[in-house]
Amino acid sequence: MKTLYSLRRFYPVETLFNGTLALAGRDQQTTGFAWWAGNARLINLSGKLLGAHVAHAGLIVFWAGAMNLFEVAHFVPEKPMYEQGLILLPHLATLGWGVGPGGEVIDTFPYFVSGVLHLISSAVLGFGGIYHALLGPETLEESFPFFGYVWKDRNKMTTILGIHLILLGIGAFLLVFKALFLGGVYDTWAPGGGDVRKITNLTLSPSIIFGYLLKSPFGGEGWIVSVDDLEDIIGGHVWLGSICILGGIWHILTKPFAWARRALVWSGEAYLSYSLGALSVFGFIACCFVWFNNTAYPSEFYGPTGPEASQAQAFTFLVRDQRLGANVGSAQGPTGLGKYLMRSPTGEVIFGGETMRFGICVLLVRTSKGSKWFGLESAEKRHTTLARTAFRGIYDSCSFRFLKFCGWRSYRDQCRQLCFS
Repeated sequence: MKTLYSLRRFYPVETLFNGTLALAGRDQQTTGFAWWAGNARLINLSGKLLGAHVAHAGLIVFWAGAMNLFEVAHFVPEKPMYEQGLILLPHLATLGWGVGPGGEVIDTFPYFVSGVLHLISSAVLGFGGIYHALLGPETLEESFPFFGYVWKDRNKMTTILGIHLILLGIGAFLLVFKALFLGGVYDTWAPGGGDVRKITNLTLSPSIIFGYLLKSPFGGEGWIVSVDDLEDIIGGHVWLGSICILGGIWHILTKPFAWARRALVWSGEAYLSYSLGALSVFGFIACCFVWFNNTAYPSEFYGPTGPEASQAQAFTFLVRDQRLGANVGSAQGPTGLGKYLMRSPTGEVIFGGETMRFGICVLLVRTSKGSKWFGLESAEKRHTTLARTAFRGIYDSCSFRFLKFCGWRSYRDQCRQLCFS
């Protein structure tokens, strides 16, 4: 009888290799995969695959701990984090560990503790991975039925999915717990110029939280990346954690619907593909957050966002040309957009049509304009000295975020003086 393609696609993929080399009975003849196929040889060996994953987690946690301690050892308190090439300490500082007013690092001991805890955890995971890879049972179905699985068992797969969702929900609530009870998190918009504070008035309104999802990802609306206060961020994590936990319970207690059984491919490689696709989406969203959002990624730790750097550049030329007599309100650039100022689709006047086309929450803009107007006279009187110093230094360095950005700390300090004086 002719084999249907829908059935053949579950067969293992054969790879070319010298079959004379065998490794503990897991050679090409018995698995269908050569040695360089990695964990594919362990598809049907749940115990050994568990060992590989636990050991892999140990390597990841070891890197995090070792890199954490490396950054602590090389940290220079007098320089901002983004000028030192740090990639882990900014995240710890954003969580409120070791920082004070203005984002100044006042204590590096919490960073040291974090690194040591990660190293200890990596040792535990490493030993667990070695045990399951070398000493533990090859399959879990006989010894530990609860942890055993078959890739084509749809009910078991949805149960595993539910467990993962519950763990993700708990992770979201850990951030909420830190913001509410464990000292708070760093707020770049705190009165006085940024500080660590507890989030006491969470935004739980579904119209606000889910309203971000309905915003356009283009132009000034910015989808979820447009969030600009920690109450919304922490409140969103309450919703996210609740949905993940409830969804996890749902997947544990229910079986896949008929349409899902028909539409999805139920194999280990398919689950891997689904996971990689999800990680890709998360990566793109995180990229947009890092690039544009200075609430979730404060500029004190990560350097100025792209829009902040762009506005500093545009403002430098605006003040210079205004002092030379140019009509900055009507001048056009090569593309026909306003060279210095332009009106966004929402009616708001924003900086630099040639360089900045997003309405965004930035200290510089807050001190210069209202919701529907831009005070040129205010810009001239209040920011001339500022533009000569900080903005010129910012523009001259022509970089942002993790790259070296001279003059940014001075810019932030002077802007705050203008904002809150």
